[in-house]
This record gives sequence, structure tokens and C-alpha cells, in this order.
Amino acid sequence: MLRPAWRLSHSCCLPALLLYVSSLVVSLPTLALGQASPVPPSSASALAIEGLGRAVAPLEGPWQFHLGDDPNWASPTFDDSHWERLTAEKPWGEQGHPSYTGYAWYRLHLSLNSVPGDQTNFALLVPHLDDVYEIFWNGNSIGRSGKFPPYPIWYRSTDAPVLYPLNPGTPESRPEHERQLSGTLAIRVWKAPLTSEDSGQSGGFEGSPVIGYPESVAAYKTTLDYQWLRANQFSFGQYLLYGIAGLLALFSWLRDREQKALLWMTGFALTPLLRLVLYGMRIAWPVGLSNALGPPISSIRDISLWFLLLWLLHLDDNPSLIRLIRRFAIVSLAASTSDGLLSLLDASVSWYWLIQITDAILTAIYFITAAVPLALVALAIKQHRHLDLARRLLVIAAFLWGMIQVVQGLAPQGQRFTHWTLADKLHAPLFHLYGNAVSAPTLAGIFLLVALLYAVYRTSMDDRRRRSLLEQEMSSARELQHVLIPETFPSIPGFAVTSAYRPALEVGGDFFQIIPLDDDFTLVILGDVSGKGLKAAIAVSLIVGLVRVLVENTHSPAQLLTELNRRLSGRLHGGFATCVALRLDPHGNCVLASAGHPPPYLNDQEVVIHGSFPLGLFPTIAYEESYLHLQVNDHLALYTDGLLEARSKTGELYGFDRTRELFAALPNAARAAEAAVHFGQDDDITIVTLVRVPAGNASTDLTAADRNL
Repeated sequence: MLRPAWRLSHSCCLPALLLYVSSLVVSLPTLALGQASPVPPSSASALAIEGLGRAVAPLEGPWQFHLGDDPNWASPTFDDSHWERLTAEKPWGEQGHPSYTGYAWYRLHLSLNSVPGDQTNFALLVPHLDDVYEIFWNGNSIGRSGKFPPYPIWYRSTDAPVLYPLNPGTPESRPEHERQLSGTLAIRVWKAPLTSEDSGQSGGFEGSPVIGYPESVAAYKTTLDYQWLRANQFSFGQYLLYGIAGLLALFSWLRDREQKALLWMTGFALTPLLRLVLYGMRIAWPVGLSNALGPPISSIRDISLWFLLLWLLHLDDNPSLIRLIRRFAIVSLAASTSDGLLSLLDASVSWYWLIQITDAILTAIYFITAAVPLALVALAIKQHRHLDLARRLLVIAAFLWGMIQVVQGLAPQGQRFTHWTLADKLHAPLFHLYGNAVSAPTLAGIFLLVALLYAVYRTSMDDRRRRSLLEQEMSSARELQHVLIPETFPSIPGFAVTSAYRPALEVGGDFFQIIPLDDDFTLVILGDVSGKGLKAAIAVSLIVGLVRVLVENTHSPAQLLTELNRRLSGRLHGGFATCVALRLDPHGNCVLASAGHPPPYLNDQEVVIHGSFPLGLFPTIAYEESYLHLQVNDHLALYTDGLLEARSKTGELYGFDRTRELFAALPNAARAAEAAVHFGQDDDITIVTLVRVPAGNASTDLTAADRNL
């Protein structure tokens, strides 16, 4: 929006006047604005605006300027003719007062004349002043921003201009000859102490105020707001893209909490939105609050990226590297949080220099950790020289983004001493898109986000395929489990049999087999492989297969375990298996051998049998046999140690005493297993009960019924 502006000159001549009138006549049809003419100055430099009409006029100055603070400087009668003069278009740091902090005053003498028949209300539109300010019109305060020391408060993102009314009144309330509004505009400013990133060029005005009728100033402000929105639409679109990606990752993680990478993606993508709210939305946050929250938010984003890179670049299989990254994360978060908390301290105290030194140290620590993505990229290239397209793009994007982060973080540090301009050049626009400046950091951020999304998508698809294959393997393992833990088995002459199998996972490491032998003999073997899950199930399949082969050559339980142990030694990959084998005949005679397995219970007493080492540990072990005769109605219970190791919510084990009480009640297998599960299952539980029945009675198989209990 064009703004006519006229400033009084101390001398004028006829050619200049003719030139001025000519330009006014040329511009009048286009601008349709009010007129202004120079008037003689008052005691100091004055600005006279006559017939303003519906236009707004900039108050560029020169303004009378003085360092220091005195309440008398607000008075319109104060003589400021000896003050220096500065323009309002630039901060005082660029006009001879670099790195100055503290109080300073601006003064401007005005003479405003409204068009006859028009109103006499005026309004002042003030752009951002650095940092705290109060505006006086003819010695009366008409508005302020922030709070002055000793407990200063100033605001971030207050670059939005603020409108202040200069004088109340209407044309009817004042006579025609009093339509002139004259007075002194004084602005008291306080500049906060400089931080490590300050260039020293700031302070006071960052743009010229404008004056005009309230409706004209309000319309002009609306135009400025629209221009600001239009100039930032690309940036807002970028943040919107981050937000959508973050929300999708969050919802996906809520559906599958095991996908930690989705949680890290959420942290990386949503934190820019928080920074936008703190720094980019023209919300008047107190600087102490925004500075306290900003560094930790940035640190969370960095840490999220580190763990994302660990996962996406296949570096998460290195425990030492993960521990190192965790330590860096703790250091980064602690340094950034401490740095943020420093901003809550009083900036007006005399020892603020100590706070600044501490701030510089913490900032240095934070930016050292900011180089972690570069180290991870280098490590990924070294370990995985042949990366696929998704990870190749991610490496390039992470490297570029990491370099820019380090440079734009370090370049401004101490620039008021070094006078480096690298930070300004880095943020300089590479090109404009529909009026939006696009810089290198913006492009690097978008490139990294796209590369991350693509890599996360490809990795998630790979994980889904692996899960599908694993589920197929688990399905095959469950089918194998039905073979290893039979749902039905041959009847045992002279005995009623019940069984129950309760795996801790979908597949387990317990097994039992009932194998008919010649002359109505029956072999019962029950065991437990160390570990759980698919690995244990595979070991079980090996053991059962060997048992089926070995039983062709020997019916002796001890010999069977001896041969089984010899073949398993060195093939269980550091694991082992406990096992108990029984050979029964219809007359109640029982031969037992145990390989480190809990002894069975006969009624309410443990059976005394020879103990020995589990299978698979030592290849030369020879196992011994024990003998037992079962009377009619005797109850023999075989079980795995999952029964003994059942654990309650308080951590108490089921133990031997409860086990003895349980079997003293002569339960079937299903009820015994349910008692342990109800107590608190922690491992696979398998129970087989054998009850001697009178001669001639049919053997009873209750397995199917027990499984349904």
C-alpha cells in the first residue's frame, strides 16, 4: 500500500516548491490522498501534516534521540534541541550506538490539521520496538508494551504493529479553528541485555510508525497483516506438512505401541509446530517463557531425529552406539533446558554478565550435540556401503540439514565481535515463490521431511513383510506344536490319562509324548526346553524327532535319555532341556529316569528318583533308572517347572508347598494347570496325570475335555 509522506524542510525554494506541486498533481488522481505542506518548526525539528484526508503518513523522523532515562523527557515543554537525531527506519544499533542496552528516549514534535468538515480523531500505528516501550502524547501515557525493570517483561513475536489512539473527540466537539492537533510524541524504550546471538545492531525502532485517522490506520494495518500472511504462506504450508506427518505418525504409533520409530517421527514432525506457535504466529509471548520452552523443544526434535536415523539407517543393532546416543540425548536435553531456564532470570541485575557466560557455555554444549546426525550419517556410510534409494536420499538430506543446523547455530554466536555475515547469507532467500522468500534452511527442512517420510514408509513396508513372514512361521510353529503336544494319544492299558498344556507365548518349549511299545508297554516322556517362543519350539521338534528315532532301538528310559543327551550336546546353542521318561506296563510297574527334571508326585508325595544333569550340557553323562509300583487308584502327576515358577502380582512364587497341596487333592491335569495360571503364569506349564485303574477297565483319555476347561 502506498503511503504519502511529507516532512518539513528547514529551507525551501521556488523550484523545489514547483516540483513538489507538480508531483502532487500527478499523484493525486492515483492516490486520492490528503495533502501536507511544510510549516515552520517549533523549538526542535517538527513535522506538520495538513489536510491528511484518508491517507496515512509515516513518522520517519528525524526523531530527537537521547540515551538514558529521565521522566521529564516525556513533557512537551522539555527542550530537546540539543539531542541527536535518528531516523525511525532503522534501530539505534545501526545509527551509531551498536551493542547499547538500557534506556533511551525518542521525541517528535507534530502538528496535525484535519480537512475542514472532517473528524479530529487520530491514531498511531507503532511497529515493533526492541524491547520494552511506553508512548507519551503531550506528557500523557497512551500505551505501552511490556514492563520496565526492575522486573522487566518483554514479548517475542510482537513484530505485528499496534494501534494507539492519539486523541478522543469528534468534529462537532471542537470548533473549526481548533481542528489543529499539535503536541509532542515521546517514546521511552528499554533494551534488554544482549545474548550470545545478538549482532549488536538492534534497539529501539525497527520501522517507522504511521499516523492517520483511526479507520485509515486500521485499514492500513489490515493491509500489512494481509501482506504478512501472504509472505508467510509457504512457511505455513511447510509447517502444515510437518503437522500432518506428525499426526499420522502419532495415530499409527497409538495403534501399534511397539513401533518406537513412529513415536520418534511424531516428536520430530510435531515440534516445529510448537516452535511456530512460540515464534511465528505474532502471539505476544513473554520472552522469558518462549526462551525457556524453545531450546528444549528444539532438543526434543534433534533427539527424535537421532533415534530415527538409528532405526532407518540400520544402526540400532549396536548396543554401544545406542547407549552413546542416549547419553548425548541426556546432555542435549539438560543443556537446552538449563539454557532456557536462564532466560527466566532477571535481565536487569548487575551480574547478568555471568548469566550470559553460562548461556554461551550451554549453547556451545548444545551445538556440539547438534552434530550427531553428521556422525550417524558417516557411520552408516562406513558400515553399509550399499544403501538402497530411500536410505541414500535420507543420508544426503540428513547431512545437508545437519550441516545447515550447525552453521546457522554457530554463525550468529558472538557476531557483534566477529562481524560475520554468514548467518545472514544463509537465511537470504534463494528465490521467491508467489511473494514468499525460500531460503536454504527451508529447502533442507522440506527435503529432510520428505526423505524421512519415504524412508519410514519403505522401512514400515519391509517390517510388515517381515511380520507377515514371521506370522507364517508362527502359524507353522503352532501346527508343529499340535504334533509335539498331541491333542489325542493312544490309550495306556491299566491307566486313565489327563493332560493340560498352557504355553506362556503362542508356542512354547514344553513337550510330552506317549508312545506304545511291544507287549502292552507304554513310554511316557515329558520335558521342558530352556527359553520360550519359536526358538524353544524348534528345539522341541528336534528332541521329539530324536525320541521317535531312538525308541526304535531301546525301551530303557535311562538308555533313551543317555542317547538323547549325546545327540543334543552342542546343538541347543547354549540351551538345555530337562526331561523325565517312564515306561509303564498294565500291572502298575513303572521304570523312571530323570535328566534334571522335577520329580513326579505319587498322590501327595514326591517320588524319589536318581537326579542328574539336564540334556545337552555334557555329552558323556549316563543316566540311572528308578523303579516304582502303582496300586489301583494311585495318582501319578508329571509336570514342568512352569508350575513351580508361577508368580503372583506381588512376586511370590507358587513353590513346592503349594504344589504338594495341589496334587494331594488328586486333581486332573486341567484343574491343576488352571490353579497355577490363576496364581500368575510366568512360564510354559504342562501337566500329565496317570491314575491306575482296576484290571479289565478301559483306559480313559480326558485330554480333549481338559483342554476345554
